[in-house]
Amino acid sequence: MKHRLLRVNEIVKRELSTIITRDMTFENMLLTVNTVDVTPDLRNAHVFVSVLGKGNHKAVITKLDENRIALQGELMKKIVLKYTPHLVFHLDESIERGARVFQILQEIDPVVDENSDDEESDDAVAR
Repeated sequence: MKHRLLRVNEIVKRELSTIITRDMTFENMLLTVNTVDVTPDLRNAHVFVSVLGKGNHKAVITKLDENRIALQGELMKKIVLKYTPHLVFHLDESIERGARVFQILQEIDPVVDENSDDEESDDAVAR
């Protein structure tokens, strides 16, 4: 990916995050803009958001889609580009998957510790 496109991705991510935080509210949920991927022609931007908290996560994406035009309008005021990208919102579940992997690793860890203790006691008996 070109350096310019990386900068555009980061600027859109930062400004969009600020706009969403300022203008929108979500009951009992925390919304985080994880990644923004702007296409090379600057016409579309895929926005990956994660939602933490209790509630319907799909409803958050629906609310963002409903307010897409207003978000694009605010983004246009903040960032000067040849085209204001069409925002496409996606639910990013990578944080939940990472938490699940961490939980599985913690479940496995006691089994490994028990096996290593058994091996140490076998070595002590063999001496």
